[in-house]
Amino acid sequence: MRAAERQRNASRGGRSKANAEIAELKAQLKKLAADVLSGEVERGAATAVNQIINSQARLLELERKIKETEELEARLEALEVVLKARRSG
Repeated sequence: MRAAERQRNASRGGRSKANAEIAELKAQLKKLAADVLSGEVERGAATAVNQIINSQARLLELERKIKETEELEARLEALEVVLKARRSG
């Protein structure tokens, strides 16, 4: 298997993990909203939980940006190697 293909496959795996985490956060928010509306959870507690969920969402976004930057850096380095080889070849 080529390195680029392995990298693409790894990238896809990361996306499915992130999608699962986002789905979980959405489910937690949906349940929290229902619990607040039913009176099962107090508004103050719900506010704190919502802040935690928002922090988790921001961390997921930060992880995505870091991974995207790392992937772009790797692609750029590969292009630079090819360009250098063509110039010297």
